[in-house]
Amino acid sequence: MPVRTGLITREWPPSNYGGAGVHVEYLVRELRQLIDVEVHCFGEPRTDAIAHPTPADLAAANPALQTLGVDLDITSAISDVDVVHSHTWYANMAGHLTGLMLDVPRVITAHSLEPLRPWKEEQLGGGYRISRWVESTAYHHSEAIIAVSAGMRADVLACYPEVDPDRVHVVHNGIDTEQYKPDPATDVLTRLGVPTDEPYVLFVGRITRQKGINHLLRAAARFAPGIPLVLCASSPDTPEMGQEVADAVDSLNATRGGVYWLDTQLQRSDVIQLLSHALLFACPSVYEPLGIVNLEAMGCETPVVASAVGGIPEVVVDGETGILVPFDADHTEDFEVRFADAVNQVAADPAAAAEMGRRGRQRAIQAFGWDTIAARTVEVYRAAGAK
Repeated sequence: MPVRTGLITREWPPSNYGGAGVHVEYLVRELRQLIDVEVHCFGEPRTDAIAHPTPADLAAANPALQTLGVDLDITSAISDVDVVHSHTWYANMAGHLTGLMLDVPRVITAHSLEPLRPWKEEQLGGGYRISRWVESTAYHHSEAIIAVSAGMRADVLACYPEVDPDRVHVVHNGIDTEQYKPDPATDVLTRLGVPTDEPYVLFVGRITRQKGINHLLRAAARFAPGIPLVLCASSPDTPEMGQEVADAVDSLNATRGGVYWLDTQLQRSDVIQLLSHALLFACPSVYEPLGIVNLEAMGCETPVVASAVGGIPEVVVDGETGILVPFDADHTEDFEVRFADAVNQVAADPAAAAEMGRRGRQRAIQAFGWDTIAARTVEVYRAAGAK
């Protein structure tokens, strides 16, 4: 009989806003070719998942408490599964409690780690201490942890040294290269007011410390003249963070110009066209377990300039599919200078940049297919004790 999985996630279409949500969407699509999967998500009703809104009596509570309320509701709703699989700390308490209630194995996918995201205290306040407790509890008691990169596995074992290394499995994130492929059209660029006659540097990500957007804006002051910067950046962690980025954009436009800020969540097809026409994709993250957006850029034949943190070096091959820039939290100005230098290097040699893009797409096709990732995930379920 096929494994019956209860998969728990905060994000589920159409409410995906980050890499974890993209991961779950594509993973479930492939898992359902192999096993039975029942998805429980946060938010409004869906047709293809069981959704759980924030309890009404917690509407004004700290977001961490709201999360625990949703987790309890999910736990009460799951029955008759062989394994429970949770994604991110938001879902981990539901996975932990469901495993206890039903006496089934608990599997976690590690997309990020709370101890490595101290800036989340800006957003959650005291709730950040709750999120760390939730994550620690779940990780210490799970039967298996899936790390989305070898770098992520090392971080898990460093943050939680009591965890048995044999329980931590590396299964990379993936990319649908039939969907993420070059789009020659320019209608989206025209509609969004993005240049169609000059290649630009593109950033796609949430406005959060993790994504390094402020480092990118400072680096952009050193870009060679005539290189536009397109920011697809929205959903700030805090109003203060949003204002900080707005001020930096205004300052950059006043000194060099050419900054196009798309302050809204775009459709996937829009992002694909933006990626397809970019000079390069910029990923200045200060922390990134894998960086699925780099795979999306590579699928569109776009070279990547990225910080060499977390799992990014497992995706971007330095000098072949892009350029990696070392990051040092104690010397961020040096990082910004080196990042600008890397952008200018790619811009100065369009032929080499195009070759990097072609190699990137080939690497995405060969090494990061979702069908392989789903099969490996089922193997982890069985290793964890799923019948």
